[in-house]
Amino acid sequence: MAAEASNDDVRRMLRDSLRGFLDEHWRPRGATTSSSPDEVSAIWRKLVGLGVAALGAGGGGEGGLAEILVVMAELGRAGCPAPMWSAALANLAVSRSQAVVAADLLARLHCGEAIIAFSFGGLDPDPGTGSIAVTDLTAKGVLRFVEAAASATHLLVACDRSHLALIDLGDPGVECVATRAMGAWGLYEVRLSAAPVTLIPVGTVDLDLLRLKGKTALTARAHGAARRAFELAVDYAKERHQFGQPIGKFQAIQHKLANCLIALEGVRLILEHAARLHDGGDADWHYFADCASAFSGEALRQVSLETQHTFGAIGYAEEHEAPIHFKRVHLDTIALGGASDAKRGLAARLLDAGGAGLPQYDLGPAGNALREQVQRWLAQNWSGDTKQAFDQRPFAKREFDAPFARDIGETGWIGLGWPEQFGGQGRSPLEQIAFMETMERGEAPRIGAAIQANALMMFGTPEQQQEYLPEILRGEAMHGMGYSEPQAGSDLAALRTSAVRDGDHWVINGQKIWTTTWWGKYMFLAARTDKAARPPHAGISMFIVPMDAPGITIRPSATMYDGTFANIFYDNVRIPAENLVGEVNGGWKVLTGALAFERGLVGGGIVLKVAHAFEQLRARVMAGEGEQSLASDPIVRDRMATLASEIEIGRLLMMHCADIAADGVTPPEYGAISKVFSGELMERFGEAALDILGMRAALSEQMPGAIDNGRFEQNLRHSLMWVISIGTNEIQRSLIAQRALGLPR
Repeated sequence: MAAEASNDDVRRMLRDSLRGFLDEHWRPRGATTSSSPDEVSAIWRKLVGLGVAALGAGGGGEGGLAEILVVMAELGRAGCPAPMWSAALANLAVSRSQAVVAADLLARLHCGEAIIAFSFGGLDPDPGTGSIAVTDLTAKGVLRFVEAAASATHLLVACDRSHLALIDLGDPGVECVATRAMGAWGLYEVRLSAAPVTLIPVGTVDLDLLRLKGKTALTARAHGAARRAFELAVDYAKERHQFGQPIGKFQAIQHKLANCLIALEGVRLILEHAARLHDGGDADWHYFADCASAFSGEALRQVSLETQHTFGAIGYAEEHEAPIHFKRVHLDTIALGGASDAKRGLAARLLDAGGAGLPQYDLGPAGNALREQVQRWLAQNWSGDTKQAFDQRPFAKREFDAPFARDIGETGWIGLGWPEQFGGQGRSPLEQIAFMETMERGEAPRIGAAIQANALMMFGTPEQQQEYLPEILRGEAMHGMGYSEPQAGSDLAALRTSAVRDGDHWVINGQKIWTTTWWGKYMFLAARTDKAARPPHAGISMFIVPMDAPGITIRPSATMYDGTFANIFYDNVRIPAENLVGEVNGGWKVLTGALAFERGLVGGGIVLKVAHAFEQLRARVMAGEGEQSLASDPIVRDRMATLASEIEIGRLLMMHCADIAADGVTPPEYGAISKVFSGELMERFGEAALDILGMRAALSEQMPGAIDNGRFEQNLRHSLMWVISIGTNEIQRSLIAQRALGLPR
């Protein structure tokens, strides 16, 4: 872990150094003032002086794919067409070649004497790229979309799977014709007619994997361009006034930009993850690289569109910087086959030859060991007749299982992440993910009262901690959350339920709705203790209410996902004064602290549910046989690949929250990013499963012919809860915009 942190520091320094250099030495040019070949050559030779030309050459600390992606992202951000992409591919392709010409070429590249252009030719999935034919060491053919060819001295092109052709661009028989694409210059058509060629054997280099590295580098550059335009749009939203206020106050703008940030963070994380796996020698890197391309193809282009929408007419002018980035994003995300080719690769992995499931994340030695330990425990205690009997219950009876909770209580795992001073195990966030993931795969019922326990540990008195925490830890007590009211759903500051001090008691009156854990032993209840407080949230306090107290009326209702919640009335309910949690009128701090903790966990919990359901769907898709097999349907394959890429984004957002939590509490805006993405992914997954499996998947539990006892349609109905509860996703987007982007309230 220390080495990984050190590498992160190195990449951060590289990024900061490059950004400062490019800010000083380069300014983006629009389509009407495109960079000349001489300008491209000049900036590249300056970059060579920073050492970037050797990245990917291997050995000697020259850096790997992670460093290449940093440079590509910064070039995208700066709108700089320096030929880093071609240089990196040249290093990756021929640095291990034993040919003397390869060593000479790289030596000249690294000192700036040679500038390389690169093409995959006929190996490019896009047939429009063209190809060449080599006969008697001369080449003929046409290559399109070649970057920086007019600035380069040499061209490297894949002529077959074992050789690269090296062509001197100054030789006879070579013609470079400038091409305008997406309204921008910078690409070239290279026409070859009996051009002299030197063949360089690639040895063990897999040119398909090399192409994937090249595509990943282009995705990084597109990400840099999209993020730069996004940052400009955020600044513009803070400054541009309409109707007497900055447009960044408008909810439509806030939500638009929050969506962009979620997408950009997802792309950043999956690129970093793919590069880290590549440089660590993990074979799963190419799966994540395909996921990055599959997700980014739509996500980054949507960010570009939303950025332009935010700018309005001003961003439509070529003098503005934004159009440069719009064009770069679109060109880079469709190159080398774009998202479609990446999805074909993902589908082949997932569905062909028995298929490979979603990869298992490395959760560190302790996390990996706990995952195996929990698997063994579930195999012994949650299998066979016990689990079969549970699974046969209707869903409403599967939300909680008291004997199971008590069994888990004996392991101490309910307090997995609690500090040891409260009887917990003090485990890391990664270990908590290991536990959540394994419990989800084992289809175990819910346990514990993590949110309420956390609030008690943060704000409770020693007496409260001694009374309530041990029974939660033993699996003996569940706590509900009494927050929402008829006129105060997401707007909790507007709640009206009152608590009035009467001697040694508080007297509670009011109504709570949509309470899910209404059957628990206690209710963690928010009530107003000062009606005149301004702002209104300053007059709220938190209480622990025993659910067997006189004056409580519970009216359960069935939810649309076959679960239950309740409308609960509190009529002169008397509770001891010591049941106040935190200070009088200090409940907002307790309430928001508990919610922030829950949001940091809930996104991970949701995406783990989706990942498990995806594996069940994948098994169903592969189960068919013959020509009509779902696994051979191109639309199904595309949909499955898309879902897989989105699941990885959700899992990496979860892992990012865990990384942050390892250093303290996850900031609420990051928990919100994870929650919004994963909740809406759960909805998309549910819809996709019905499309893929058809009407039988719509049959509900215990119906004859229902697929997997109706789990897929029930998952879809259940998904709606996750975008509404714990603060609707609209509220979360406003939180992201205001806390992460600094937009005005």
